Amino acid sequence: MPKMKTKSSAKKRFRVRPGGTVKRGQAFKRHILTKKTTKNKRHLRGIVNVHEGDMGSIAKMLPGAGL
Repeated sequence: MPKMKTKSSAKKRFRVRPGGTVKRGQAFKRHILTKKTTKNKRHLRGIVNVHEGDMGSIAKMLPGAGL
């Protein structure tokens, strides 16, 4: 059987950490920023972990990651 292909969109959006958790960027930070408060935009900065409920779908999209 050939290897499963990784979804290219998932490859660009997620990074697997050594402990097995997956990190992702925050949403809602690309456009329409003028109506968002400075505090709101500041809280959207940085990287967060993917929730446990979404790990199954992430594991299907990244078959070679060993999740």
